Amino acid sequence: MSGSTSVAPVFTAAALVPSPPLLVPQLSGDSAPSAEVRAAVVGVARELAALSTHWIAVGVDAASVAGDVSRSCVGRGEFGTFAGFGADVRTKLDADASGPVNRELPLAALVAGWLRSQVEREVHIDLHLVSADATADECRAVGVKLRAQLDDGDEPVGLLVLADGASTLTPKAPGSFDDRAPAVQAVIDAALGKGDREALLRLDPNLCSEIGASGRAAWQVLSAVFTEQPVASVEYNSAPFGVGYHVGMWRP
Repeated sequence: MSGSTSVAPVFTAAALVPSPPLLVPQLSGDSAPSAEVRAAVVGVARELAALSTHWIAVGVDAASVAGDVSRSCVGRGEFGTFAGFGADVRTKLDADASGPVNRELPLAALVAGWLRSQVEREVHIDLHLVSADATADECRAVGVKLRAQLDDGDEPVGLLVLADGASTLTPKAPGSFDDRAPAVQAVIDAALGKGDREALLRLDPNLCSEIGASGRAAWQVLSAVFTEQPVASVEYNSAPFGVGYHVGMWRP
């Protein structure tokens, strides 16, 4: 008698979320736009947690640090707080956090830690930050290295990508209105919605910087993590505050 054993893939899926502080209810109140994007973000986080309890997260750093375009293990074993954004909501990326609160943790670490608290399983997160000024080729190289980490082992691992679109989509947007932003955001939205890796890799770093599309670097890393066309789904895509927010999943 013969049989076969089904082996679950090590790299399970990527959850794509924005990273505004307004995701945290204590910072945004009960506004309907905030609640809508929050529900979508928490939904995909729970979907990712159902697939894997080890996440590799990718966020964006303001600039290169000591010439390095990426940093790893950011926030590991530390508590963070949203106090700088208006409420002392504590976060952590893993169960072993200890010591005093690090009030300098970047927003991506805080949001990733907050999402960890919103899922029903015990998740631990390894956070990597890529510089906002990294070139497409540098982002590609980071993505290739991350894919090797995702495939290195026998336990399921998920990818959490924290990235915001253009912040200049309306006159009341944080960066005011830039008439170039809607067209670029449309390209970003279409690429994320279809899993078009090449379209994301073609995004111009300088133009994205000028229109406040800070997530460009993280999305280009995402594109390099996937070696084949992903199966993409969209849970939310809008710009309620003049900033492009995309929530969805990419699956191998």
